[in-house]
Amino acid sequence: MFILILALTSTFLVSLISLIGLLALSLRTELFNKTLLILIGFASGSLLGGALLHLIPEAAFSSMNDTAFLAVAFGITAFFVFEKLLWRHCHEREECEVHPFAYLNLIGDGIHNFIDGMIIAASFLTSIPLGTVATLAVCFHEIPQEIGDFAILVYGGFSRKKALFYNFLTALVAMLGAVFTYYLQDYLPELSYMLGFAAGTFIYIATTDLIPELHKEKKLSNSFLQFAALSFGLTVMWLLKLYLSR
Repeated sequence: MFILILALTSTFLVSLISLIGLLALSLRTELFNKTLLILIGFASGSLLGGALLHLIPEAAFSSMNDTAFLAVAFGITAFFVFEKLLWRHCHEREECEVHPFAYLNLIGDGIHNFIDGMIIAASFLTSIPLGTVATLAVCFHEIPQEIGDFAILVYGGFSRKKALFYNFLTALVAMLGAVFTYYLQDYLPELSYMLGFAAGTFIYIATTDLIPELHKEKKLSNSFLQFAALSFGLTVMWLLKLYLSR
């Protein structure tokens, strides 16, 4: 039971990182709107970096076969279907204040956070020092991820306060992952499948929803800033990969 308390405490502390969007609440609306598309560029890079540099390699290593890549493909196609259904719902209502990709991001991020909770709990079940290291590792990669998630939700139509609230709720899914791993570890699917599926959702959101939005920018200087932000998001994830693999 002590291990479960440690895992839940750790996942809750990790969830608090999602409140990093509080910094945006202090910005003037005009200034925030100017930086929003730059943050979307950063979100695109961090999503792609998270999928290609962290989730997929870990999934492939865990499975030792091609099932992880099938899970990636399934994640992409599943989110294609989800978005089609959401677009149809919006069309039937004749208006949609929140874009479907914002909801997709909540789903994808929820899956990712669930996996983080599983990793933290499994690490604590192995040893307390390993659980502590895993918690710190998750914290490091959650910081850029949560900045991007907050920007995606706001750009998708949520108010800043609602984006902060829903992002925090999604982050708390990590605690469910910890509980499931502690009590039902023998019944959960292989971690490689879930990692691959989460990677597929990240790739889909970045390439089909966010990057096309960046292409709508016509001003060269703004386009360069977006490219720099996207590259920075990828670079941050790459540096985290190097640091965590030491």
